[in-house]
Amino acid sequence: MSTEKMMEGKVAIVTGAGRGIGRDMALLMAAEGAAVVVNDLGVSVDGGESGETPAAEVVREIESRGGRAVASYDSVSDWVAAGRIVQCAMDSFGRIDAVVNNAGILRDRFFFNMSVDEWRAVIDVHLNGSFYVSRAAAPHFKTQSSGAYVHMTSTSGLIGNYGQANYGAAKLGIASLSKQIAMDMKRYNVRSNCISPFAWSRMIGSIPTETPQQQARVEKLKKMEAGKIAPMAVFLASDAAHEVSGQIFAVRANEIFLMSQPRPLRGIHRGEGWTPQTIAEHALPALKSNFYPLETSGEVFSWDPV
Repeated sequence: MSTEKMMEGKVAIVTGAGRGIGRDMALLMAAEGAAVVVNDLGVSVDGGESGETPAAEVVREIESRGGRAVASYDSVSDWVAAGRIVQCAMDSFGRIDAVVNNAGILRDRFFFNMSVDEWRAVIDVHLNGSFYVSRAAAPHFKTQSSGAYVHMTSTSGLIGNYGQANYGAAKLGIASLSKQIAMDMKRYNVRSNCISPFAWSRMIGSIPTETPQQQARVEKLKKMEAGKIAPMAVFLASDAAHEVSGQIFAVRANEIFLMSQPRPLRGIHRGEGWTPQTIAEHALPALKSNFYPLETSGEVFSWDPV
């Protein structure tokens, strides 16, 4: 097994890196040789002020281990502020090699009760934030003809969950954003991939547990360590993943899954075209056996993690 540090000489930005999954990714990036911009607003799960400085604490931890890091307190959900996050890397370390879009909030509520503010807040942080930070880094990646994006998607978007219309829409949007970035930036030797993490975090701890199904889902997630996600992030950000782009990986405890992406399942043709009546009479019976059930993420991943 190689002992070479996979991020030696690299500079990485990790957003939402003050706690949880982001913190573990920042620490491992640094342990693998990267200089790290530890970005975190220091806010609560719902986006409110917490008055803490977790980013600074992570920086101190990295430096105490002989690594290099700098704290950033700008918001990913603001275009100008996101630009400052990237500029922080350039000012502090002179370049940027990897962006990990991890910052996130939850405002779970059933769709029929969800407010416009709850919708916008989650979309702004997850989807807009991933675009803003990625877009700010793009000119630097183009100039140096290298770079890697790692985005965090979720089975809440890829599969579905109750009470997460805002979060699921944002996370499925991120999967598509990653694919488009991979296609547009391929000519500049820039890669873009997604991780769909299963891990206990402050965000997961805020999920409502009003039903036995919700309680079982959260209890299962409590057993999954946030640190298990970091190795995949480091790999995707490193040169070892130079052939990997446009993919979605789910990481659940010691399991790694390559997730499917939408492709045609079955098609039917009618020479004279279709009417609403013939769709009901002929198309529906032919296609129905391939319909996807309304399953939640927990129902699809129904076995215990190993």
